[in-house]
Formats: sequence, structure tokens, C-alpha cells
Amino acid sequence: MIAIFKKEINLFFSSLIGYISIGVFLVLTGIFMWVLPTYNIFEYGFATLDQLFTIGPFVFLFLIPAITMRSFAEEQKTGTIETISTRPVTDFQIVFGKYLAGLVLILFSLLPTILYFYTVFDLAYPKGNVDTGAAWGSYLGLLFIGGAYLAIGLFSSSITDNQIVSFILGMFLCFFFFQLLDFMKEISFLTPFDSVFDALSLQSHYTSISRGVLDTRDLVYFLSFIGIFLFSTKTVIASRKW
Repeated sequence: MIAIFKKEINLFFSSLIGYISIGVFLVLTGIFMWVLPTYNIFEYGFATLDQLFTIGPFVFLFLIPAITMRSFAEEQKTGTIETISTRPVTDFQIVFGKYLAGLVLILFSLLPTILYFYTVFDLAYPKGNVDTGAAWGSYLGLLFIGGAYLAIGLFSSSITDNQIVSFILGMFLCFFFFQLLDFMKEISFLTPFDSVFDALSLQSHYTSISRGVLDTRDLVYFLSFIGIFLFSTKTVIASRKW
């Protein structure tokens, strides 16, 4: 698994993939926080990171499927997946190694935004008048959202050898679990199932964590969600040997 992890990390940072991904995330979130009228902090009138935590999941929604679309699709197309499978690693170690590498890339994307936090901290009046608990809770939530999208992206890449199909499917599934389930609550005849949609929605659990209180139900949800998609990816990879 360590070998797979190192291989993926080297691939991310020996090419432009990692740098472009981090750069795109920082530029898009930075534009919303500091540049766009009505959205930027100076015109918003409050010392808050709400813009970052609102736009972040949507940037990840496009960015993470773009990162993961080649993870298995390209290897299946070129036949290198068979070579990897013959090595002394299990299917789950292959999947989890790729997942951990992607998670490191997400973490590297979030780390520079700590500068946003300290800038807002200094701009607040009085200085430091920021809801620190909610901010760190939102960072944790954003990391969980990125981890969930990553698991979806790997699964989407495992079921096709076409990178474009993988990207579109991954983006759709991320949108479905983050946004579409919430939209479905607006449909009148589905109102009796509101609690089900809330329980399944990434957004509702993300919002809950963003309040600054880590509920074990949210933690169990995200870990279970990620686990299900990673196990599904492992099952798809293993089925190709049958």
C-alpha cells in the first residue's frame, strides 16, 4: 500500500496535476473571498470565512472528479492495472493507497487557506472577534467533504476505462449527494421522506459539523459513506479477475 501511495504522490507532484489542482482551488476561493463584489470580505461587513466554506464544496465538486478520473480508468485502458494486481498487495490496499494520496492532495489544498483565517482574524473588530470553533469545524467538514468526493471519484474511475465518462459520473454523484438530495426535499410529494434525505445528504452533515460541534452521528456518517464507496471500488476491481 505504501508503494501505491508513494507512486500516486509522485505522479501528482512530478507532473502539473497536483500544482494545478491546488492552484485552481486557491484562486477560485480567493476570488470569492477577496475580489467579487457583494461576496468579498470587505463589502460583506463581517469577519467571517463563510465564503470559503460555502464555495469550497462546489470547487471540490469539479476538481476532485478531475483528479480521480484517471486513477483506474487510465490503468484499465493501458492494461497496467493487471501489472499492479500481480504485485503482493491486496485490491483494497491498491484502492486505499490511491485514496490516501488523494487525501494528502486535498489537505495540501486546504493548508494555504489558513492564511485566510489569520487575515480575517486580524481584520476583525475587535481583533480576534471570529467564531474560531465554527471555523475549525468547517475546515474539518471541508476535509470530510473532500474525502467523500474522493471516494466517489475513485469508484467512478473503477467502473470505466474512459476518463471523460469517469469525470462526468463522478461529478454527477458528488452533486447528487451534496446538493440534489436537498433539492428533492422541495418536491411536495417527497416531503414525508425529508428525514431520509437529511440522513443521506452530505450537505446536511457538513452544515452540522460547520457549527463547531462534532456530533458522532456526523462522524459515523462520513466514515461510513467513504467506506461504502471504497469497498465498492475494491469490489469492482476484484471482479475484473473473475
